[in-house]
Formats: sequence, C-alpha cells, structure tokens
Amino acid sequence: MARIITPQITALDHQLLDQFQHNFPLVERPYLELAHQLGITEEVVLQRLTHLQKTGLISRVGVVLTPRSVGVSTLAAMRVPEEQIESIAVLINAFSEVNHNYQREHEFNLWFVVTAVDAQRLQTILAQIEQQSGLKVHTMPMEQDFHIDLGFQLHSWTTTPTPC
Repeated sequence: MARIITPQITALDHQLLDQFQHNFPLVERPYLELAHQLGITEEVVLQRLTHLQKTGLISRVGVVLTPRSVGVSTLAAMRVPEEQIESIAVLINAFSEVNHNYQREHEFNLWFVVTAVDAQRLQTILAQIEQQSGLKVHTMPMEQDFHIDLGFQLHSWTTTPTPC
C-alpha cells in the first residue's frame, strides 16, 4: 500500500509553488525576481525551496525540456517486492537524472523516467540501478511524444496551508 504524505507547507510555499510552476522568470537572478514579486527577500525564497526539497515535498526546481531536444531519456519500470518499495525508491531517487518516480498498482509497480546527457550515460545509470537493487529494470523508450503539463495548483490539495 502506498504511503500517504501529509504535506506541511506554509501559505508562502503555496504562493511560491503555484505562481511559478509555469512562468519562472528567465533572468540572471530568477530567485531575486521571485522574491520581488512575492514581497520577500531572495534569501527567504531560497530557504523555502531548500526546505521543501529537504522534506521531500518537491524533488527539484528546474526546466522541463521538449523530449530529445537535449540529451536522451527513457521511461523505466521495475517489479519490486512490496516490502522493498520504499528502499528501492530511495535508491532510484539518489540519481539526479531520475524524475517522476512513482508507484503503480500493476505487475510493474515502480515507474520512473531517467534523463541523461547521452545514451552511454543513460545505460550506465540503468545498469547501476539494476546492480544496486538486484532487480531488472525494463525500459520503454519513447516512440511518439505528447505534451503533458506536469504543473498543478496546490489549492487542489485537501490540506490547508499553515501561516508563514
């Protein structure tokens, strides 16, 4: 059974995440620009983002590029014994090239995307995951790309933000 995480985020966190999922400023100091727009300091923006990453509420802040425009990627899936799901997910998440790691109710119950600078690095990462986990990684390279908006509004969560 999947573990349910109850996020503890502040009203400021809500603003920070909701307002800048799609229109992140492309300027020399983007966090300073975020700070100006939110009426806070750049230091506070960086502290909040660091906190959200350390607590696992966000995995990263970064660009999402059109597939195959830079580097290579693949969707991967594993059959993981239920009692190992969390430990294998932690192992996989240790690779900075991994994103969108999630559990599914399926024979292949742990799915993730690996993005790398080139095919050789991609294969190295997949081989390391197999070696470290002792489990087979099944890859499903993209044949046709579709645009999926990965952003979502936090107000759709059932939790109420705590004051900042």
